[in-house]
Amino acid sequence: MKINHFKLERYFAKHEFTAKYLLSSSDCDGYELKYVLDGASAKELALWENMKLGYTESEGNPLLRKIISTNYKKQSIDNIVVATPGELNFISMNVLLDSSDHVITVAPCYQSLYEVVKSIGCELSNWYPSQDDWTFDTKKLEQLIKPNTKLIILNFPHNPTGSYLSLDQLNEIIRIAREKNIYIFSDEMYHKLMVSELPELPPLCDLYEKGISLWGASKTFGLAGLRTGWLVSQDKEFLARVVSYKDYLSICNSAPSEVLTIMALNHMDRLILPNLKKVKRNIALFAEFAENQKVIENFVPPRAGTTSFVKLNIECSSLEFSEHLVKETGIMTVPAEMFEYEGKYIRVGFGRENFPEMLEILGGYFKKFYV
Repeated sequence: MKINHFKLERYFAKHEFTAKYLLSSSDCDGYELKYVLDGASAKELALWENMKLGYTESEGNPLLRKIISTNYKKQSIDNIVVATPGELNFISMNVLLDSSDHVITVAPCYQSLYEVVKSIGCELSNWYPSQDDWTFDTKKLEQLIKPNTKLIILNFPHNPTGSYLSLDQLNEIIRIAREKNIYIFSDEMYHKLMVSELPELPPLCDLYEKGISLWGASKTFGLAGLRTGWLVSQDKEFLARVVSYKDYLSICNSAPSEVLTIMALNHMDRLILPNLKKVKRNIALFAEFAENQKVIENFVPPRAGTTSFVKLNIECSSLEFSEHLVKETGIMTVPAEMFEYEGKYIRVGFGRENFPEMLEILGGYFKKFYV
């Protein structure tokens, strides 16, 4: 199997640990270990202190899976597999698909959601939103269905646009899939990061018998360093194949990460509420900032999640803009080219505490180079 370079991650590798400011990060600031441990119960601290650094269960720690299951209506620990989020995506595509299949994915999106599909040799169709407000039309999705369509890939809250669906739209997608016996893989890594008045969607796996939901600690909880994610599905045969495939990759999970994820899930509000407060503050600050900047042609505030895809009024490409900006100011941004999307856009992430400082520097840059 051969796969293309991961453009977005290679671009982050180039700048993430040398740039002073990260204006395009999709996660929130990472919490310190001490903060997580300070919020733990006595029983959880005992798990931490008595933890053994040996192999762990392939499916994931049973206690962790039990706690995960409380966030779903129809699922038990037998419906859950724990691994790194990227690994679970990679395995799912390889378990579900072969080269004769057709796949539909939301676009633009995180590259691994479609690149693994392409590496398998599948035919791929993109479901694009309106550029005016980043809304997705389910009628356009239905028009993409073919006789050999095997899988629909969703990602809501959507990275990079911040788009979201209504429950009626989600149920319509399920109707389309159910009529054609199509799987749906739902990347829900930004689940519960509700930054508008829209109601929160239930996990897809609770609504559809061939639905697969992916969630984890990275985005919602500000714990990307744990590398903990989980797949949840009513299809136990599919999950058994995921576990079998995992034997060729990580085999099992990090024991410290599993215990810390138990703490995170048991004290969810302590982690999520500060993130939501910070993201909402930064969205409001950027909305005010954008009104006074001719360089920003269109800013659609995210309906959910931590990111927006911002259109720029520039003569150069968005990649050239990003490279010049980081050189002059130390501010890293992710250009549209990293999402293989045409147009002059950058992703803006709202999960950083130093966001106001970044805006001040960005304003000075615009004043110097774009007056």
